[in-house]
Amino acid sequence: MSERKYFGTDGIRGKVGSSVINPEFVTKLGWAAGKVLAGKGTNKVLIGKDTRISGYMLESALESGLAAAGLNVGLLGPMPTPAIAYLTKTFRSEAGIVISASHNPYYDNGIKFFSANGYKLDDEVEAAIEAMMDEPMTCVDSSALGKAMRIDDAAGRYIEFCKGSFPSDLSLTGLKIVVDCAHGATYHIAPSVLSELGAEVIEIGTKPNGTNINHKVGATSMRACVEAVKEHQADLGFALDGDGDRIMLVDHEGNVVDGDQIIFIIARDALKSGRLSGGVVGTQMSNLGLEVALDNLGIPFARSKVGDRYVMELLKEKNWSIGGENSGHVLNLGTISTGDGIVAGLQVLTAMLRSEKSLKSLLSGMTKFPQKLINVRYEPSETDYCLDPDVLASVAEAETALGDTGRVLLRKSGTEPLIRVMVEAQSAEDADKWSAHIAQVVTKKAVE
Repeated sequence: MSERKYFGTDGIRGKVGSSVINPEFVTKLGWAAGKVLAGKGTNKVLIGKDTRISGYMLESALESGLAAAGLNVGLLGPMPTPAIAYLTKTFRSEAGIVISASHNPYYDNGIKFFSANGYKLDDEVEAAIEAMMDEPMTCVDSSALGKAMRIDDAAGRYIEFCKGSFPSDLSLTGLKIVVDCAHGATYHIAPSVLSELGAEVIEIGTKPNGTNINHKVGATSMRACVEAVKEHQADLGFALDGDGDRIMLVDHEGNVVDGDQIIFIIARDALKSGRLSGGVVGTQMSNLGLEVALDNLGIPFARSKVGDRYVMELLKEKNWSIGGENSGHVLNLGTISTGDGIVAGLQVLTAMLRSEKSLKSLLSGMTKFPQKLINVRYEPSETDYCLDPDVLASVAEAETALGDTGRVLLRKSGTEPLIRVMVEAQSAEDADKWSAHIAQVVTKKAVE
């Protein structure tokens, strides 16, 4: 992807009140997007949001900018990110806009776009929107101004879509499931999906107040879900993030099941039922245990750069359907065009019911390698410490020692002045030893 002034790998994101997440900028962004998208089809754009208090302000700003460009707006209210992707396609809209900062705290927010087919915007369209941001803002004639309407049945439509992704010959009757919605966009969706499919649902994180999204709940803070599963003796727990595009699970004993393990379960079930198309895409951060487990099943595995955008690109390139990240972003393009936490959870439940096994038992074919991650902070400069000869020598030393039984990853963070040193090995001792060795060399170079 070419260099962007505003767009990152997942839209535009920042602290509320910053240079990009404020009413003036977002109004201009809505206008610029409207000018680029206008006249390509239905002339309608959908806007959805998570439960952050700033969503009201940003929604109004986007609506104003789009209307000034002559586009009509459908307001979905609080809805999961994958729901907006799905509804954009079913409403034949020009685009869908999501107001969310995903798993970030409430004081952050962001804007991301989906195209008419439910995928993230192409680079060329994002570049055109950025170019339009440099033009003076205008307003179409009053007779051509866009209108806004609220779509009242959006939640019901998406609930039915999620239920439709679950086999009609199966039922969740008899299962007790904890659902942690992170006080986010799935609070009025996920419990209904599971209960309507027959499960007994224990809800947590379903009381958003505008400032509690992702706070000590959800996929990035698993303690609440783990404790609820144990307290209620549930069969498993769902923990979604603030915008519902990622999921982590908890088995009946309280063990956390991450994205890599979820991908393994879904891929193996697809292989058994003859629905697997090609192989699986992970990222540079995917656990080596996933790669080994898939290889034992004869399932090809490929790694992309970190970020669901890059996973998607590689899936399309290979014409595969299943991929994701250990953080809980899980893609299954045979079902939906973007990461969907609820749908991924239902696919795991499908595997459980078909095999008549518990979630813990389904993981018997995969053993995660011990992984150690050390973040080394550095002063921003033009020097790339990852390419320093001494640093590269330390990495080569570790790789030689580990051989085929381990893996080293050294990369700069895309969001902070951090160099991430990650080592996987068959033993925790080796992972600790070699990650500390490489991090020590990086630290020395960063402070010289």
